[in-house]
Amino acid sequence: MLLSTLSFTGMNLMIKQLEAIPTFQIVFFRALGTVVLASIFLLKNGIHFLGNNRKLLVLRAIFGVMAMTLFFMSLKELEAGTAVSIRYIAPVFASVIAVYFLKEKLRAIQLLLFAIAFSGVMVIKGFDPNINLKGLALALAAAFFTGFVYIFIRKIGKGDHYMVIVNYFMFFSLAIGGILAINVWVNPTTTQWAMLLSLGVFGYFGQIYMTQAFQLAKTNVVAPLKYMEVVFTILISFTWLGAKYTMLSLLGVTMIIGALIVNTLLKKA
Repeated sequence: MLLSTLSFTGMNLMIKQLEAIPTFQIVFFRALGTVVLASIFLLKNGIHFLGNNRKLLVLRAIFGVMAMTLFFMSLKELEAGTAVSIRYIAPVFASVIAVYFLKEKLRAIQLLLFAIAFSGVMVIKGFDPNINLKGLALALAAAFFTGFVYIFIRKIGKGDHYMVIVNYFMFFSLAIGGILAINVWVNPTTTQWAMLLSLGVFGYFGQIYMTQAFQLAKTNVVAPLKYMEVVFTILISFTWLGAKYTMLSLLGVTMIIGALIVNTLLKKA
């Protein structure tokens, strides 16, 4: 999961630099490199492309495309660290959804921690001058659909090879992103071409490591480790890209991450 967060951090920061490129075009290129690499892997290892749990694989792919597209849109509205932080409310949604789909139970203390996490979002909204309602809504919607993605991957478990899961997701992203990008296509510059083509490589490694992590351990155990992406993104965007974060917005980020890490420790106990 830590390797996954490093890969996704690099991808997120490049997407932030591609604000002039339409979102669906970014989705298309994000998927392109990964589909190529994943297909080569599947062919080389003689793994069937269609998998076993096809209904769940399709659902994971569709919800994944929605979550990714909404998150990429939020990156155009918010500082990268803020967008990533809000999206990581996803484990809260995943935990609530898991009550119905995986028959997991929530304790009263967990509900309190989830309230603190959402309060962190409100602190960010109230005191970060760089945040707007549209960006907040997009990031929260991305978190909601990501919560379902976590559940679908967990339900698939080891019933399908992790690369089959990744390939389904990226194939749907390639098809949907490609079709919707036709009418809004922007010809990239040389630098933008290089960044767009590298998205799939960063995303490939981020996706396979994340999928493996969720297959190998319970959702509540590995999901909070993804919060290191928040730390990496804030540090790099502030240091190298000139992003601005207020102390109160960082307090909101800390509330989100802290509450959900404590939740993980409680569930492991």
